[in-house]
Amino acid sequence: MGDNDQIKEIAIYIAIIIIGVIAAQHMNVVVSESMEPVFYRGDIVLVEKANFLGIHEFNPEDVKKGDIVIYNANWFPDPVIHRVVATGTAKNGTKYYIIKGDNNPIPDPAVAYPSQITARVITIGNQPIFIPRIGYITLWIRGL
Repeated sequence: MGDNDQIKEIAIYIAIIIIGVIAAQHMNVVVSESMEPVFYRGDIVLVEKANFLGIHEFNPEDVKKGDIVIYNANWFPDPVIHRVVATGTAKNGTKYYIIKGDNNPIPDPAVAYPSQITARVITIGNQPIFIPRIGYITLWIRGL
């Protein structure tokens, strides 16, 4: 094996690692039952990011009713993945979202603002894209 072949092989490995890291950043494991029957605990959803290394894959101001988002809730320590059930505008002109887990009887305890939205689940024809159950591995590793 010549030096050129070794350089090509190293370049291929580096490309595979980079692609893997990017792909991993666009997946989120569902950790609760709050979105059943759309997602189940352990499913991995594919997402687009509000800010991925300076790239804005979508604008959180453009989120609409029916979108499933991941947001930093002020009422829970970890990011929450729930559906936008309504949008509104405060008296000061600030947009907000009312968000709810499909399996929850009531909306989340506080509204969310665009600045809290970090990702949106990718859909095709209103069907979210996800990989069933494979996330159980990471839930087990994390002790959840």
